[in-house]
Amino acid sequence: MIDHLDHLVLTTAREAACVDFYTRVLGMQLESFVGGTPPVERRAFKFGNQKINLHVQGSEFEPKAHLPVPGALDLCFIVQGTLEEVQAHLAQCQWPIVEGPVVRTGATGKIRSVYVRDPDHNLIELSVLI
Repeated sequence: MIDHLDHLVLTTAREAACVDFYTRVLGMQLESFVGGTPPVERRAFKFGNQKINLHVQGSEFEPKAHLPVPGALDLCFIVQGTLEEVQAHLAQCQWPIVEGPVVRTGATGKIRSVYVRDPDHNLIELSVLI
């Protein structure tokens, strides 16, 4: 029945820092769009054929998760390039790695990963297929 993930929603308590991390550090594109009923302007981070919609804590759009809280996500992204290039980019951005590199099992097989935390303390796994 399910074919693929279209988007997910991230709740932040630190909007400016969140936008900086997902655009500058992870290289996603920030987009604004109008959605919902009634229509309201919203923001999202685009990458590939997916996006992460952004909710600011206390100003979430309806409907929303039962308990939308910052820091509750644990996300894994497959990156382009090598893990060494990712580590160098993180160092250039002065963004600390909290664990790795380590070998894990992803959706399609073995992956090699490093872990970071975003400004809301969500766990972000950056991985390459091996």
